[in-house]
Amino acid sequence: MLALLHTSPLHIPVFDALRDEDHQGLELAHHVHEDLLTRARAEGPDAVVGDVRAALVAAVAHGAGAVLCTCSSVGGVAEALAEEVGVPVLRVDRPMAAAAVAAGPRVVVVATSESTFGPTVALVEEEASRAGLPADVRTLLVHGAWALFEAGDTEAYVRAVAAAVDSIPDDSADAIVLAQASMTPAQRLTTTSVRVLSSPRPGLTAAVTHLE
Repeated sequence: MLALLHTSPLHIPVFDALRDEDHQGLELAHHVHEDLLTRARAEGPDAVVGDVRAALVAAVAHGAGAVLCTCSSVGGVAEALAEEVGVPVLRVDRPMAAAAVAAGPRVVVVATSESTFGPTVALVEEEASRAGLPADVRTLLVHGAWALFEAGDTEAYVRAVAAAVDSIPDDSADAIVLAQASMTPAQRLTTTSVRVLSSPRPGLTAAVTHLE
């Protein structure tokens, strides 16, 4: 069984749909802890280490053979606890970051929550270093979008993300990273010629590989 650690219940149908499309028969267990993101946004990711550890221990106790953390803001915290909890713990955005640096050095990280920038930029730079590739990482905050997400207006949220992505000049980036899993639907609305990457599908595939 693969456990998924979420900070929003809105991620559940996204990953269930991906399971049904790509990994039929895979047993998923969803664990939602919205408070983790709230505190990480207010106090920084280090503030939630204890609570993330407790969530991972609980997931393992319920039979998880691996855990996928779908929140970019706390994914690094979760990943660092893998040895402690005794099963593979993966952050959903690592495969996306690897694909971004493989596309070219100019990577634009787009996010709707400022707390995501630090962990995601560090991850992209880490993947570039691993691959021996250069990385020139820039960030773009989609102002006002997070309030739409919190209000449940996901349609307006996705449109705002897509508009922000399309505002990036085509000749200024090699890859555009949608830093949060919640931003994924915007991928199909963008018109840019730059490669736009999101995390759920490659992240789930990587987790299944570790589970097997």
